[in-house]
Amino acid sequence: MQTQIDPSLAGHPDIASAQTALQRCVHCGFCNAACPTYRLQGDELDGPRGRIYLIKQLLEGQAATASTQHHLDRCLSCRACESACPSGVEYGRLLDAGRAVAAGQLRRPWRQRWLRRALLALLPYPRRLAPLAALARLAKPLLPTVLQAKVPAKPAPETWPPLRHRRRMLMLQGCVQPALAPGINAAAARVLDRLGISVIQGQSGCCGALAHHLDERDAALDAVRRRIDAWWPALQAGAEAIVITASGCGTMVKDYAYLLRDDPDYADKAARVAAAAKDIAEIIQAEDTAKLAATPRKIAFQAPCSLQHGQALAGVVESLLAGLGFELTPVADAGLCCGSAGSYSLLQPELSNRLRQAKLLALQAEQPELIATANIGCLLHLRETGQEPVLHWIELLDGPNR
Repeated sequence: MQTQIDPSLAGHPDIASAQTALQRCVHCGFCNAACPTYRLQGDELDGPRGRIYLIKQLLEGQAATASTQHHLDRCLSCRACESACPSGVEYGRLLDAGRAVAAGQLRRPWRQRWLRRALLALLPYPRRLAPLAALARLAKPLLPTVLQAKVPAKPAPETWPPLRHRRRMLMLQGCVQPALAPGINAAAARVLDRLGISVIQGQSGCCGALAHHLDERDAALDAVRRRIDAWWPALQAGAEAIVITASGCGTMVKDYAYLLRDDPDYADKAARVAAAAKDIAEIIQAEDTAKLAATPRKIAFQAPCSLQHGQALAGVVESLLAGLGFELTPVADAGLCCGSAGSYSLLQPELSNRLRQAKLLALQAEQPELIATANIGCLLHLRETGQEPVLHWIELLDGPNR
């Protein structure tokens, strides 16, 4: 796709990658077939190809409109289109550039602004989120039904194994996960302990994904630098990897080298951190799984978009679980998003709920005992209305704890 970038955007940090993405697009439309919102809406502007045209117009100097921003906002950033694209278009980076240009030209309605500010002020900070969740549990009987479903159960106290092995790995604690589901990271640490790997807990905190997807570039990069600073001493001391149990965070951390490529103080560190970042499935896959006895169960696995499209790890968890004796039920349209997509479920509830309904129908079709997933956002989203228990898959390997 030929394009003439507006000279006024020459200094934009993502303009070069956006231009490359536009040049690779051949208008084939394979992306639309893989796009959850296009399949729901049937509107070209709610599919990747239509959004690419909108972004092209923005980058060529056409003024952003509320309609343009509306259609870009409705994108889940699931990147299923990237998996389907035969030309290798990096649509996610193109979308980031388009959203940033639109955000720089338009002032959102006040309700949207305040909701986004509230999300940024609350979700990345476990010490703020945990007390609010506790208060919500107390007030749950007084809340509207739609909000009651969103109140998480009180997490049980978790025990982490001591640092007793020569092999050491860091762990991204995250922000929402330690506040609402701390058992996931603790279970991962116990599983790795059985494999002869000790896990360094580290500080909790956001990887930067939330601010990044809310078009708050500076806040996102500040969070990225904080995570690098927190991990750097342990990496220097010989930690093998950074273990990540939330696949959405994994996609973000693996992109640190790109995000800080022009930062003279952090570019090299960011590249090393990105290379060290590993989804927990990648770690387990490389070890002797014969040490991981598990109770076989009939499960449906919901493969998060960030795992299969963002990190290109489709099928890895499924193979691990099948190898350990679990019966995995077939899931129709397994490549489609569940509708969580970070803050999307709060910003676009109507589309998000429709996607969740379709995903749960597919997951529950063969009557599994439970649903397993690999991302905290998907877990919380599906748990709201799902009939079966929803767990992180690593919890299934946690010996007598599951």
